[in-house]
Amino acid sequence: MTEDTRKSGENKPSWRMRNAGAVAAVALLAGMAAAPAAVAGPRGDRRGEVVSVVPVARHSRAEVARGLEELQVGTDSLRYGVRAYRVTYRTVDPYGRPTTATGLLTLPEGGGRTLDLVSDTHGTMTDRADAPSVAEDARAQSYLFASAGHAVAAPDYLGLGKGPGRHPYMDTRSAVTASVDMLRAARTAAGRLGRTMNGDLYATGFSQGGQVAMAVGRAVQHGDAPGFRLKALAPVAGPYDLAETEVPALADGRVNDISGVLYISYFLVAQNRLHPMYKDPSEVFRAPYADRVEGLFDGRHEEEDIVRQLAPNVRELLTDDFYKQLTRPTGAFRETLRANDHSCDWKPDVPVRLYAGDNDTDVPIGNARTCARTLAEQGARVRVLDMGPVDHGGSYRAALAGIARFFGGAVAWRGVA
Repeated sequence: MTEDTRKSGENKPSWRMRNAGAVAAVALLAGMAAAPAAVAGPRGDRRGEVVSVVPVARHSRAEVARGLEELQVGTDSLRYGVRAYRVTYRTVDPYGRPTTATGLLTLPEGGGRTLDLVSDTHGTMTDRADAPSVAEDARAQSYLFASAGHAVAAPDYLGLGKGPGRHPYMDTRSAVTASVDMLRAARTAAGRLGRTMNGDLYATGFSQGGQVAMAVGRAVQHGDAPGFRLKALAPVAGPYDLAETEVPALADGRVNDISGVLYISYFLVAQNRLHPMYKDPSEVFRAPYADRVEGLFDGRHEEEDIVRQLAPNVRELLTDDFYKQLTRPTGAFRETLRANDHSCDWKPDVPVRLYAGDNDTDVPIGNARTCARTLAEQGARVRVLDMGPVDHGGSYRAALAGIARFFGGAVAWRGVA
């Protein structure tokens, strides 16, 4: 029995599509098989060095298919069963200081010894226990890609999973370093498990992770992950345009009240530690929320618990002066947005697909359209794939099977996106 099964109290784990503020539980698989013993790692302080590899799950192809079908995700790309491992590795914090992080490595049970690698970066999470390396219900997409024959590296990010400290939410730079170092760690861990990486990398991610995926692609193409070659990009519903699309949408109704309260409070609390915007929460948040908001983002509260203790909408959460900044950012707030707002300002040399939904009231589709224009201005080959009248989580479920097919055929695309 795996650690995840013990945590659930029964031998029937479930998966969830993590939707940052709209988290819907869906029961999935039955019968988790035993996994092999842990693999120890060397000590050291180099980025990407593996500290430990611990098995956390094993599923047959039929189990993966059954779970994805219940999520209404297509299964035509599935070929193998999968094994998943929690990898602890060395990386750096937002200040460049050595730290550790965790992530999920998933491998197909079958296929060739040499594999390409999918980088899958997850959406907003407030509870560290919801991260992929810990929670079985955060692994559906990893199982999909691994069953299709890829190795999959899904970083927890800093401060989530089993990593120390608090999560620096929406800090693009540290999300990239943690994700790139996870690629290196995944390569080493896979080698110890008898598989090798051929260096081909496919990057995807959802919501917060969509924005991270674009930035990871840029880092890999620019040589920040030696030995890896970017082959395709397929992020879903990412907040690529904070200053001009996502943040103004918090004030004009395009983002729903519950998600808006979660996003802006999480962003301000986490970013204030990196880019000081206030000395006291009361400068930004109204009473009584100012007294409790920072404690809610300690990595131990679920999204639902947080929003229950905050205002019913963004207007009642923020002070009058700061609410005005949502549409006209100034000073430290403007600089903070700018620091995290350049994930699409480059020219990918690979096909790019941006997936989004018309009825997404967490991350409006305008984010994808702005990103596409910015990429095209740099000469990139990019398509926006509108998933239709679906919400945030629905856009992800609708996109996943197509992404698996896209990655499966990307090598033969010959420059046509």
